[in-house]
Amino acid sequence: MPSGWSRPGSTRRGWGEGGSVTGDGRLSGGTAGRAREADLEAVLAANQGLYEALERGDLEAVEDAWLGAADADDKGGVVCVHPGWPVLRGRAQVTRSYMLIMMNTEYIQFFLTDVEAEVHGDVALVTCTENILSGGESEEEGELGPLVGGKVVSTNLFRRTPAGWKLWSHHGSPVLTSGDDDEES
Repeated sequence: MPSGWSRPGSTRRGWGEGGSVTGDGRLSGGTAGRAREADLEAVLAANQGLYEALERGDLEAVEDAWLGAADADDKGGVVCVHPGWPVLRGRAQVTRSYMLIMMNTEYIQFFLTDVEAEVHGDVALVTCTENILSGGESEEEGELGPLVGGKVVSTNLFRRTPAGWKLWSHHGSPVLTSGDDDEES
């Protein structure tokens, strides 16, 4: 399956000591600017890795994208809100949610747009729009079921760990389309 992750037109922002954003979206400002640019690239790669793991249905890679218990300094550790779900706290609940999604989704592909990232010390914030194409089981063996499109705006909060940037919190909210507005009238 080809990767559905896309970054066209994305904007990366990094404010703070030693760096400013140039007209082409790159940071300037010497060593501090280069370090900040490297952090942004690493955070965006971690974000991309999560969506690619979901597309592959690789639960182990999804788990690895999240902050581990050893790196969490609070009781719950990680927090996840999928559209329409209650708040999930802790690795066990978060992992279970992804397992359920993978078990009930035959096919999923993400086209990410409006990707923006900020790094502040050991914490990074990524916002994006998940343009999702998914399908369930088909009535015929070996065939893909009907495909459904959806749009979710997401906020992904990462923390720097010795193993790299790990997801600390994910919050996804559905975006109403014009057809959804008509139904409410």
